[in-house]
Amino acid sequence: MTRLSLVVTTYNNEATLAACLASASFCDELLVLDSGSTDRTLEIAARFSARVHQQVFESYGRQKWDAIRRAANDWVLLLDADEMLSDALGREIRHLMKRRPAVPAYRLRRAEWLYWRWPHSATRLTDHLRLFHRDAVFMDDHPVHAAPKTDRPVNTLTHALIHYGEKNLHTKIDKINHYTSESADYLAARPNATYWRLAFAPYWAFIREYFIRRQFLNGWAGFIAARGAAFHSFLKYAKVAEARRDTPIDKTEFH
Repeated sequence: MTRLSLVVTTYNNEATLAACLASASFCDELLVLDSGSTDRTLEIAARFSARVHQQVFESYGRQKWDAIRRAANDWVLLLDADEMLSDALGREIRHLMKRRPAVPAYRLRRAEWLYWRWPHSATRLTDHLRLFHRDAVFMDDHPVHAAPKTDRPVNTLTHALIHYGEKNLHTKIDKINHYTSESADYLAARPNATYWRLAFAPYWAFIREYFIRRQFLNGWAGFIAARGAAFHSFLKYAKVAEARRDTPIDKTEFH
């Protein structure tokens, strides 16, 4: 049987951490790398007998990679603290670990909470590389959406990972503002972040979300999610344009 470590990075996640850890309690190790929580996060981790480490936050990618390297086992299940395994996915992973995994990395499909509802069963879910042998992956350098990558064969598991997303639009917009600022600094130095993307990427983001991912099945929540994706795309490339044209204010008189 392949031994498996659950790895979670945390910062003030008392609202969701217990559900996250409980859903993966079958793992041989629960490891939490915290970046200075001031709420009950550490208390909750201790309640689940998780092995807890703390270090100053430097970047999302660095925090996740350091957590992965601290794991006692080579096979790692990497979750965010606001995610949990569905019962079906937990059974699927346990079955996989009881036999020899066919490939060194697996993607997990993720069901996102949409403001006041879960998505329709026919919504096309995103997938994320979250279950892997750590020697088969590396971490990319994106400042916000840093994630494990691999050039090895990858399979996708059948059942869904559950993500407790934003509970309201206020929180969502705050997150969009923060994430787009972080992404803009990263993208401004990249030649493919063109003004054409500012003009057209928001329309594509809406089409992708609403029609290709079938958010139209989720009523007004799906429409809001698709419009939010378009706004995220627009704001990100608008901030790239701003960063590239950022010059000192001309204090001469306006004519």
